[in-house]
Amino acid sequence: MRPTGFVAPEYGQRSLADVLPAVAGALGLGADVLGPAPSALELPDAGAYVVFLVDGLGAELLARHRRAAPYLASLLDAGAVGTAGVPSTTATSLTSLGTALAPGGHGLVGYTARVPGTDRLLNHLKWDAPVDPTEWQPHPTAFARLAAAGVQVTAVNRREFEGSGLTRVSQQGASYVGADKVAERLAAAVAASDRSPSVTYVYDSDLDWTGHKFGVASRQWFRQLGVIDDQVQAMREALPSSTRLVVVADHGMVDCPSLAQVDVDEVIELRDGVDLMGGEARFRHLYVREGAVDDVVSTWKQTLMGKADVLRRDEAVARGWFGDVGPSVLPRLGDVMVACRGNTGIFSSADFAYEKTMVGLHGSLTADEMLIPFLVD
Repeated sequence: MRPTGFVAPEYGQRSLADVLPAVAGALGLGADVLGPAPSALELPDAGAYVVFLVDGLGAELLARHRRAAPYLASLLDAGAVGTAGVPSTTATSLTSLGTALAPGGHGLVGYTARVPGTDRLLNHLKWDAPVDPTEWQPHPTAFARLAAAGVQVTAVNRREFEGSGLTRVSQQGASYVGADKVAERLAAAVAASDRSPSVTYVYDSDLDWTGHKFGVASRQWFRQLGVIDDQVQAMREALPSSTRLVVVADHGMVDCPSLAQVDVDEVIELRDGVDLMGGEARFRHLYVREGAVDDVVSTWKQTLMGKADVLRRDEAVARGWFGDVGPSVLPRLGDVMVACRGNTGIFSSADFAYEKTMVGLHGSLTADEMLIPFLVD
């Protein structure tokens, strides 16, 4: 049965932040490297692991469309299901995987977030504000700690991402191999995993891109899911049998039709008291004027009428959405947060026009967005 309502992140048990600690335990490393391996995510002992992250491959989507991906679906039947962090978005999730920290620890708390003390947003994918990545996310990555423990650590990703702000905060310490084509990724993964102990991280963004452009109910998305299925199976066949392959995702996705879109530039009362709006369409951070929090919460609740949870910052933190929140991270969170239910999206045609062009979205806490597969072969 599909879960109803919101899905809470399972930090310390079955979240993205727990993947590399589980891998470290399976490699035979002590708890002094990445902490104790999570008991809820046990992995078989091996000298080499390949962690393949498929952007946008939600567990609910995979289960629902198993005919398009028979190989992955067969692993899902025997595998585990875990959760993304909050918000369920790429920059947050990749950094949780790469640092083994919840969002409240590593500080990438959304697609965009306010730079404290300014009226500017930092886009964590584009890194478009003059912010030093190593100051924004000062913790050593899990990849760096594995490397310091003698593990051969490799990241296989598109060439254009090498040296980006997001790569630096989430993958610092791994040897970077640029690979734009499927064949290049396969070859790089096989070569990197030839050593023991080793951890090889591989990333594919094509399914996420297809979902954003065409939606997860589209023929294009089904076709791309089949391509991913073939790619994962080909990787398994190319790797030595002694190397373990783990397939995970950073989030799922929901389609947001035009009738479910709420535009703050058309429903103008939603602008009252709000100085800056960040996050993304499914999970908004609202940075409000001093003394206006109660009025903003009241207006948004009345206007949305149950289509989203509207919470003050302290309420969202108390729910455990972000794990333990560090002092430097707290002001990056919105004074008010809006987590969408169903297929609702909160847009601004003036500030985020590009979001209006997307069909598939993610970021909130529904099962379709939060539940991710942990597939081991």
